[in-house]
Amino acid sequence: MKRFGITVCALALTGTAQAQDLQTLIDGAKGEPPTTVLAVTGKIVDQAEAFSAKYGLNVTGRKVNEAAQADLLIREHEAGNIQTSVSLAADAAVIGADLLDRGIVQSWAPEDIDLPDAARDPLVVVTDPHVWAYNSAAYDACPVANVWELTTPEWQRRVAIMDPLDKPNYADWFNQLETSHDAAMADAYRAQFGTAFDGESATAAWVEAFAANAPLVADSTGVAEAVGAAQDAPFFGMVSVAKFRDAGLDFAICDGIAPFAGWLYPGLGVIASGTPSPNTAKLFIHYLLTEEGIALQAKDGKIPADPAIGLPADEPSGLTDRLPQMMVWNTASAASDLERRQDWQDLWQINIAGH
Repeated sequence: MKRFGITVCALALTGTAQAQDLQTLIDGAKGEPPTTVLAVTGKIVDQAEAFSAKYGLNVTGRKVNEAAQADLLIREHEAGNIQTSVSLAADAAVIGADLLDRGIVQSWAPEDIDLPDAARDPLVVVTDPHVWAYNSAAYDACPVANVWELTTPEWQRRVAIMDPLDKPNYADWFNQLETSHDAAMADAYRAQFGTAFDGESATAAWVEAFAANAPLVADSTGVAEAVGAAQDAPFFGMVSVAKFRDAGLDFAICDGIAPFAGWLYPGLGVIASGTPSPNTAKLFIHYLLTEEGIALQAKDGKIPADPAIGLPADEPSGLTDRLPQMMVWNTASAASDLERRQDWQDLWQINIAGH
């Protein structure tokens, strides 16, 4: 079959790719060895413990960043010593355009859970929102109405963002904008400056001008503190919604900013090919797709793949009301995201250098 325009081997973990009866998975998992599951959030440790207690299994959760997850999956596969059975929210472009094609990992979606078609192949377990945010203690409303404002002198050295050189999903975000939403970026340019955009790529022009305006580049904690900490002149910035729960920080999502209030990054859930614990892996994937299994991440604003679950009522960002303003990630562009990643990183680095 085809995925992202490239040939992908059909899933063949234990038997067919069709969903197995849940009890069959449970029974099969009982005879399998202990295994490890990976995610970019530390919540995976508690999720694995709860899963193990529920089913009487031995599953260990490890927090591992996106790039390191992909590297670990490749090394274990090449060594023929697979200790990791499930990878959650690794590098979506690398998973979608490389590891699936090479048979290093496989995607499996249970048929008894009602998922959108776009979330089934490859399987999206959870979505990680990144939003334009401002300090709600310093401003009564969002001080920015258009992303092109962030290229003007008023916002020079006053915007914080995670480094696209260290966080490839930020470089991939640029590619997603150009590939699927460049017309929206051009419309935002016209709205800001009163003239039509005259160029090949409005997105590339924005990235170039934004980088040249010397934003503060930091890790997720540094960006969150620059925006949300008590201070006389707080930064505006792109913040992971998970940071809205951090004590002592005041955030609000920038409501109505053109063209998007943020973007929704897909957390793919894949199973390591050749794992000695395939039933356990499938059962854990199934668990994460339930309200019980994903609850710890949903509290942090991570959006469950099953639309029937939604975000909890006490999720602090208010993201649910702003979902129509978010850029939806197109997983079908994974090959383009990976191929163009270095180009976007080079464009960023060239223009931010020296500022």
